[in-house]
Amino acid sequence: MRKLGISIISLISAVIIISSCGGNGKNKSLLTDKATLSVSTLKDKIKGGWAGQVIGCTYGGPTEFQFKGSMIQDDQPIIWYDDYIRELFNSDPGLFDDVYMDLTFIEVLERCGLNAPADSFAISFANSPYKLWHANQAARYNILNGIMPPASGSWKNNPHADDIDFQIESDFAGMMSPGLINTAAEICDRTGHITNYGDGWYGGVFMAGMYATAFYSDDLDFIIEQGLKPIPEKSRFYQSISDVIKWHKAYPKDWKQCWFEFQKKHTSEKGCPEGVFNSFNIDASVNAAYVVMGLLYGEKDFFKTIDIACRCGQDSDCNPATAGGILGVILGYDKIPAYWKPAVEKVQDLKFPYSDITLNQVYALSYKHALEQILKNGGELKDDKVTLKIQEPKLLRFEQSFEGMYPSKQLLVRKDFLDESIKIDFNGNGIVVLGNVKSQCGVAKSDYVAILDVFIDGAKVEQVHMPYDYIIRKYDIFYKYLLKNGDHKLEIKWVNQDPDFRITEKAYVVYSDKPLEIKNPEK
Repeated sequence: MRKLGISIISLISAVIIISSCGGNGKNKSLLTDKATLSVSTLKDKIKGGWAGQVIGCTYGGPTEFQFKGSMIQDDQPIIWYDDYIRELFNSDPGLFDDVYMDLTFIEVLERCGLNAPADSFAISFANSPYKLWHANQAARYNILNGIMPPASGSWKNNPHADDIDFQIESDFAGMMSPGLINTAAEICDRTGHITNYGDGWYGGVFMAGMYATAFYSDDLDFIIEQGLKPIPEKSRFYQSISDVIKWHKAYPKDWKQCWFEFQKKHTSEKGCPEGVFNSFNIDASVNAAYVVMGLLYGEKDFFKTIDIACRCGQDSDCNPATAGGILGVILGYDKIPAYWKPAVEKVQDLKFPYSDITLNQVYALSYKHALEQILKNGGELKDDKVTLKIQEPKLLRFEQSFEGMYPSKQLLVRKDFLDESIKIDFNGNGIVVLGNVKSQCGVAKSDYVAILDVFIDGAKVEQVHMPYDYIIRKYDIFYKYLLKNGDHKLEIKWVNQDPDFRITEKAYVVYSDKPLEIKNPEK
């Protein structure tokens, strides 16, 4: 009887088909390996995903990193009006880095095909004219200086490897992989390791997995559960999201209590040197938690979802963008409330900032790529109906950034160097020096590149090239991990000094091979 029972369940599993309109059943996809929806519904969900992302990004734009380690209180208004997106397209295009990186990847897929190699994505994004920050900018510098993926995203070459960057750019991988969570993860492997590693990569896989699942399920608990399945349980990322799920169950009506519990346990920054020992936190696991809070406590209400994700603070434009995109796929564009649509519809035929394609073209390209993936992976298109072959999530390999590295000291320097060297004596096993090249005479554009020779304990370890040009700048002056723990002397000499420029050292962070212990000095 037991064998017969298993056989019957397997048979039922193979023939259950999910209605394209969804439903209210819990975990309704657990017994299915297929889902069917109309072509128009598939297109509507893709459009909803992109529109939701653009709306969420714009909604949270004014508060981005204005609330670091604090929530945005309920009595603080967040503006919105019908011309808002169009105005920001012109006045603040850098706000939309959530989207224009995705569009670069979409253009590569259109040019090179679904199997485009990592190098094609990397070269295209590294040579694009848009502004980038953190892991993206560090990776751009790496690529332009001969360090290609996956090395370009590795924490040993990128102090921002655990930052949010790929997490906010992986939407395209999920939206072109309806029901195909492993396919989405494979695309993320090729593209995510350009800029990130470990938790920074897992963040993108998690988001893409939720997008892929949202095409055939409207159950938020299940969507989040599926998105988390590929992530190794011992990773910090998995533990962060698991705790949000746990606290949501404990405080189902109080997102602020969930936020407080999360803050107490998970917000100590280890990687990004700008966030060590202060309130700034761009870590992927932290900001992903805020996305999940928005989804769970938003309860599929579009405004509540993006508003909560925004009011959690930190990267408060990227987080509602991701939450709004995933909910946009669940709802479809038609069911996004009318209040938000005029702002999107005013820009749908404009070329997106730093891109040659419009949102309407993005909708069409994403549908084209999604259909190609569906058919390639065992799905069908017949009589205006698309059948998805649902993939069971596979566990990813374990990656962990900054192994054996623990922040032990941060010192704000804020000093300009004109003709002397930067000299730092430190005790530890690693150091990151933050800073940049600045103009002495208000130069707006220059091809000047500062050349710096770096010595540790008297031995030359590297020659650093630091462009003045903001687009191709080096994000941190110098970093070195996994030194022998102990006393070291760092010296950075400016080889090609120029009176029109100066080197600004902002700060430095020192690492040790053991966690810092704070002791009572009175004892």
